[in-house]
Amino acid sequence: MKKQDVINLVKYHVQGDNESFVAETSKIASDFNANGDEQIARYLMELIADANFYVPQANYANLRFLHKEDPVTQPLFLPETIEEDVISIARSIKKKSGLSKFLFYGAPGTGKTESAYQIARLLGRDLLVADFEKLIDSRLGESAKNIALLFDEIKHVQYERVIILFDEIDALVLDRINSNDLREMGRVTSAFLKGMDSLSEKIAIIATTNLYENFDKALIRRFDATISFDRYSKEDLVEIADILMTSSLKKSQKSRQDVRLFNKILNQLVNIPYPGDLKRIIKTAVAFSNEENEYDYLRKIYLNLLSHNEEGDIQKLRDAGFTTREIEILTKIPKSSVSRKLRKLDESDLRR
Repeated sequence: MKKQDVINLVKYHVQGDNESFVAETSKIASDFNANGDEQIARYLMELIADANFYVPQANYANLRFLHKEDPVTQPLFLPETIEEDVISIARSIKKKSGLSKFLFYGAPGTGKTESAYQIARLLGRDLLVADFEKLIDSRLGESAKNIALLFDEIKHVQYERVIILFDEIDALVLDRINSNDLREMGRVTSAFLKGMDSLSEKIAIIATTNLYENFDKALIRRFDATISFDRYSKEDLVEIADILMTSSLKKSQKSRQDVRLFNKILNQLVNIPYPGDLKRIIKTAVAFSNEENEYDYLRKIYLNLLSHNEEGDIQKLRDAGFTTREIEILTKIPKSSVSRKLRKLDESDLRR
């Protein structure tokens, strides 16, 4: 135990700051435990428990409904407007502004869950994720009891060390189609709302959903801010796709980058996939590409995203502005054959 620890304990006691006092005691107990003084560590934790203080977990070994996720090291690419919101949330939590409960909503693949990981990374905190599969119990009333236990766990973690994530919260709080489940799911939702109301504003909560429009307003009111992730323009998606492709190609020794052709493919789409799906499509195309063909990954991306009929595609690609070389890459038809087929198509049109 350091001198500063003693000073902190006295300061927090004099100030009446019970949460900081208990957190400091828990830290000291953890230090004792790490140095082999298990009895002293246990005694300190029992003292603050007997005093009916809020007792944070020194570690996550005893958690039942929360589990710690590994930290992320890779950057997340978002449109500027969403990125600004994510950074502002991290800043708000760090400043202890009183805003600590956030709901991220939007289509799958838009970066909601990944943004929660990034906020934890920016703040240097652990990310604890609620395990909804363990919460839902087929026995009457048990799910609501588990919800209460979940929030009790949340209250006993060191709030300054963690971000709590309720990923795809709709799996927990939306009514099920089977009418026999409605009463039970109503209990679950009520227990969840009660649990949210019981939390200190110092505990940072992030929830994600794909079904925001189906949420009861009573649930939405429990969050300090709701952030839409459905704010990608086509230009945003193309720019992010280029970054994802460049990153994937760094892991391939044989494939060569052709941003112009890649963007031509994307611009044929009415709706470009969101980054989550784009990343999977690009990564798979690069991994499965023929190493003897340095642009084979582009053909695989093209086949994944657009229909492919040999004759129809040649004419369609030419009409869309693709060069003979690019058509050869996407269809595996030699340039000479592409030119010959296009001439035949032109001659056929002239005879009509």
